[in-house]
Amino acid sequence: MIKIFSLIIPFLFFSLETTSNDFDSLECREGKPEVFFITPNQNLVTSTGVINLEFGIKNFNIAPAGQMACDSGHHHLLINVPLPDLTRPIPSDENHIHYGKGQTSDTIELPKGVHRLRLVLGNFAHIPHEDPIISDELIIEVR
Repeated sequence: MIKIFSLIIPFLFFSLETTSNDFDSLECREGKPEVFFITPNQNLVTSTGVINLEFGIKNFNIAPAGQMACDSGHHHLLINVPLPDLTRPIPSDENHIHYGKGQTSDTIELPKGVHRLRLVLGNFAHIPHEDPIISDELIIEVR
């Protein structure tokens, strides 16, 4: 009996620690969700390929991948690619960048040329939501 009890107690403490996090308390949102670029501005022309990005969101919550919370997801940046299949997980490669830790900014480096960027919110499993939340396309030219 003591052996069973000693196995259960550590499990209970572990369970309490791992189930409590800030994302469990995210509130459900009202209104149509939106995702957008705060920076840079549309049609940016620059001589350097170093681009500082800041992502914005309205009427939705940001939560890391793997965390289920009400009205939540995380950003995915698409670079020079069409929208992926919106019923499947968003690919992860140099053209599909995942911000699965809940990041809302990044600095990327783009080569010379015209580039098309778009944000897509994915759920806890990197799948776009039933009503996909997608930004307008951002065009950047590096000269």
